Amino acid sequence: MKYKIPDSTRIGHSHLKVSDIGKALAFYQDILGFEITQWYGNSAVFLSAGGYHHHIGLNTWYSKGAAPAPRNSCGLFHTAILYSTRKELAIALKQILRANYPLTGASDHGVSEAIYLDDPDGNGVEIYWDKPQNKWPRDSAGNLMMVTEALDLEELLKEAD
Repeated sequence: MKYKIPDSTRIGHSHLKVSDIGKALAFYQDILGFEITQWYGNSAVFLSAGGYHHHIGLNTWYSKGAAPAPRNSCGLFHTAILYSTRKELAIALKQILRANYPLTGASDHGVSEAIYLDDPDGNGVEIYWDKPQNKWPRDSAGNLMMVTEALDLEELLKEAD
């Protein structure tokens, strides 16, 4: 019998190599709003939402002052940060735009709505919310039919008010 991971399993955190902790914190703490839970010396810091021990780890152990990894190489495509509601996503988008931070994309995937950006080291970041499962697109056999369509940012931002 083929092993199946338990249904209750979740991905707990991302730990990223960064070139400069201060620049990374300016993004993850000041723009995205994560809170520092612990420093590990002066070369690593852990951040969370809601008091969890950490959702994101940042370190310079092997990467201090390094250039971003080439885009066309193996590695992490993006870290995805899940918001509970569409309104929370809209408020986060408003904060990013207020900070004049560049977006790299915005998509409606049928199952979710997602905003894409890169952190200061070129690590991809997706912020998104999941639509209710009963709204997910499915074919006549019930198979999931995710899509990538343009997300109307102006319409999303109306949720922030």
